[in-house]
Amino acid sequence: MFSDDPVDAALKWYSMGAPRIHIVDLDGAVAGELRNLRIITEIAHSVLVPTQVGGGIRSAQSVTELLKAGVERVVLGTAAVENPELVQEMCRRHGNAIVVSIDTREGLVSTRGWNRETALKGTDLAHEMARLGVKRFIYTDITRDGTLTEPNFTAISEFMESVKLPVIAAGGISSPAHLKVLKQLGVEGAIIGKALYTGDINLKQALATIDS
Repeated sequence: MFSDDPVDAALKWYSMGAPRIHIVDLDGAVAGELRNLRIITEIAHSVLVPTQVGGGIRSAQSVTELLKAGVERVVLGTAAVENPELVQEMCRRHGNAIVVSIDTREGLVSTRGWNRETALKGTDLAHEMARLGVKRFIYTDITRDGTLTEPNFTAISEFMESVKLPVIAAGGISSPAHLKVLKQLGVEGAIIGKALYTGDINLKQALATIDS
């Protein structure tokens, strides 16, 4: 179902019109440190669209390495909960290159590759991050991610209304119709993962649909 060659996969989505490539270092998310910098660098140099990377980025050194590798945006998740001072400093140094991912289960934030639950509300974390200088968020409802059902439109809408900053939606997107609804809600972008690999979404057709 999924590609064994991340660079080949990125080139495929780029050739089909993807305006941005979203990369997650899943090994890094579990380990708490970058594990696939070489492959990420190769992807960033291979595609002619911006890339953004998340997964296990919990140090200033990792952020610097990714930006030097040609990545346009670095996504911080666990660090937002466990090391807000790092987020503040990275925003000060790198501005819009820093994005915070808010990953929630029933409205509460999960960290460390979604393996650790917190009692922190997603909107509360977003407000704190905005105070520290974060200008953009990725919002994921973990219970929808990879399910090919549909996004949690209500939660996304409520999050956007509360935060009032650009939001990229993720989790459960499995049809062009979902993308149209998200566009109507006002999200800045959407991350499509599993649905591309299963064929539930044809990227070219989906892009044409939302542009029509």
